[in-house]
Amino acid sequence: MTIEPMNHFTYFCTMNFSSKLLEDAVNEFSKLPGVGQKTALRLVLHLLNKEQEEVNQFGNTFIRLKQQIKHCSTCHNISDYAVCEICTSIKRDKETICVVEDTRDVMAIENTGQYFGVYHVLGGLISPMDGIGPSDLFIDGLVARMVHGGIKEVILALSPNMEGDTTLFYLYKRLKEFNVPVTTIARGIAFGGELEYTDEITLGRSIITRVPYETAMMK
Repeated sequence: MTIEPMNHFTYFCTMNFSSKLLEDAVNEFSKLPGVGQKTALRLVLHLLNKEQEEVNQFGNTFIRLKQQIKHCSTCHNISDYAVCEICTSIKRDKETICVVEDTRDVMAIENTGQYFGVYHVLGGLISPMDGIGPSDLFIDGLVARMVHGGIKEVILALSPNMEGDTTLFYLYKRLKEFNVPVTTIARGIAFGGELEYTDEITLGRSIITRVPYETAMMK
């Protein structure tokens, strides 16, 4: 007789919870990306062993995050303020804009210590298969910054995958009319990779050795 392997769903369905409260807590944790039911159960039991004050602090941290977090009105990065600290810093080069997909990419580039301009966070990438078009991203805000003037270079630092390349091409067409150099990070990152998972040395080198978008397209 062949015994079918117990898959993830089967395991969860056969878990016998001693408490509905415990089951509900495990269900909520398992909704997080990359967290399965086993890990969720371990996390919940860990919290149960903590003092009440620690658990309250844990929960209140996320409540405050959701209630008080802001998005910079200039670059759309996640911030504690209406305009983020990068956009308001006098040490940043306001004439250079680095366009990225989301906050994780800002953090990855900042960790390299090789970029000193400002950012523009798109909030995603163009993906027709997922129903995400240009109007769903913060592209108009980028164009508005270009119209305002004072920009001498736009760096397109998007992940080298199909969605990233589609977005690169669209942005280049939108920005071409401003006669401002549009560059892209050097291809030190494997196709299909994501910036947030690229090591700091490779990412930093890719930013320093960035090339004009037209040159990158011919390779």
